[in-house]
Amino acid sequence: MHVVVVGDFPPDVRERIRAAFPCRWEIHIVTKNEVWDFLQKADVIIPEHFTVDDHVLDQAPGLVMIQTGSGFDNVDVAACTKRGIRVCNAAGVNAAAVAEHVMALMLGWYKNLPYLDRFMKEHRDQGELCYSGSELFGKTIGIIGLGRIGQRVAGYCRAFGMRILAVEHGNPAPPYVERVEVDQLYAQSSVITVHVPLNASTYHMIDGEAFGKMRNDALFINTARGAVVKEADLIQALEEGQIAGACLDVYEQEPLAVHSPLRDLPNVILTPHTAGLPDGVRFHAGRYRFFADNIGRVENGMIPENALNDVPILRIPRGAGIPGV
Repeated sequence: MHVVVVGDFPPDVRERIRAAFPCRWEIHIVTKNEVWDFLQKADVIIPEHFTVDDHVLDQAPGLVMIQTGSGFDNVDVAACTKRGIRVCNAAGVNAAAVAEHVMALMLGWYKNLPYLDRFMKEHRDQGELCYSGSELFGKTIGIIGLGRIGQRVAGYCRAFGMRILAVEHGNPAPPYVERVEVDQLYAQSSVITVHVPLNASTYHMIDGEAFGKMRNDALFINTARGAVVKEADLIQALEEGQIAGACLDVYEQEPLAVHSPLRDLPNVILTPHTAGLPDGVRFHAGRYRFFADNIGRVENGMIPENALNDVPILRIPRGAGIPGV
């Protein structure tokens, strides 16, 4: 079976990815430019920041499965369904990592960690110390989306003694979470964090109108998808003091442009889309273990976990179960 992993990985990460899969599979770790030479033989594609559309599918006649991370906005699921190709994501696999990253950003902001670290390393005199901070205890956090990540964030915030508001139209809310309408969440929250997938209904859902409804001391956090937020409106809100600050791990265009205004704003903490990668650059061991297990289910004719489409006839990979193929 041929598994094609598409992404720009350094050599050490390539080896860690390769080691996560059974040795009987042929693992091809390729860049976006190289992938076209491997699609003809591909049984499974793992597209890391690579768009799978009709053009790609036309070049992959034997494709059985597409396995993504938690997000799947880069895959045309409808086109795959028409061709009998399973699409699965890894929802929940990186929930702990992303939720912990949210807490780290929140604590870093209120405890002024970037400033204090820089102050010490610049060998500055203690008398020059000048900052204001706060504690999480007693603050109100508004969570938009109570999926696996949102629920973990809620649990962590409960441990910090925070009041928790949430907007959610599908998942149940824990008893310690107050479900509210979005305008109430904007008006009452000191911290607002977004945990929704990117689709037609969530594209630019956080825009200038939304920022105008937030408190001017609010901290906005986005570790979901960049295009959930209208970035130009966010920059304007930060520059004009509509909100106090932002902590961002995702951006409308990735990687974030070297000359993006976000890089120069003093009231922003930035990370390079690494919230779900706790094991180092472009790698999460637990995610690749899930990938291998899920592909193995399809190899054995079983229904995979986290299937995003309903494919009536489950296609089996070429050479499935035959060692060395």
